Amino acid sequence: MNNAHVVIVEDNPAVAESLQEGLKREGYRLTWKATGTEGIAFVRQHNPHLVILDVRLPDGSGFDFCRQMRALKLHQPILMLTVNREEIDKVLGLEMGADDYMTKPFSLNELRSRIRALLRRAYGEFANVESDVLYVADLVIDRTRMQVWRGNQILNLTPTEFKLLAYLTQHVNQALTRQQILDAVWGYTAEIENERTVNVHIRRLREKVEADPSQPQLILTVPGIGYRLSSG
Repeated sequence: MNNAHVVIVEDNPAVAESLQEGLKREGYRLTWKATGTEGIAFVRQHNPHLVILDVRLPDGSGFDFCRQMRALKLHQPILMLTVNREEIDKVLGLEMGADDYMTKPFSLNELRSRIRALLRRAYGEFANVESDVLYVADLVIDRTRMQVWRGNQILNLTPTEFKLLAYLTQHVNQALTRQQILDAVWGYTAEIENERTVNVHIRRLREKVEADPSQPQLILTVPGIGYRLSSG
């Protein structure tokens, strides 16, 4: 998806210019906004394919802007950038609705790889699939439209949450390791940090599909292995 429109929300002009120069080689259409407020306004009006969002912005925290975008039902993938390598920052970003997270400094090759994976996850694998509907418990998962229904209600899932649920549903009642989930949904080699990413997204997904997330009946933890989706 080389013609994808990517918005960079970054207050440092030098960093923003470097990102734009590095990503132009991939053929992306690029827009730079220096504040979170400008970034959200642009995303709402122009509906780009992906947002690169810095954590430290002059008008507020990138975490808060990420949460605002999700509250506004803006579903495009969000890749957050920060200089803080602390685990709590990464978990907080994922909790706010981010799809991926990178710490500065990072290589442009890794950034390009992460962006390609996010775009494939959001628009590639399911965008060209003919009508393909999955059912589990009281959920209807429409992979063509990338929508999940419970009765007449559409559940508000991010692209990553959707792919995670679809993958679990394709393997209903099967215990899946975090490594298997990482390979299928993120395409990452398993590391402790990445395995925690799976845990955070599972927790977020439970909050949206479980009647009582504190006592899940659908997405079950398999001790010592990973997770299993119950047929209900």
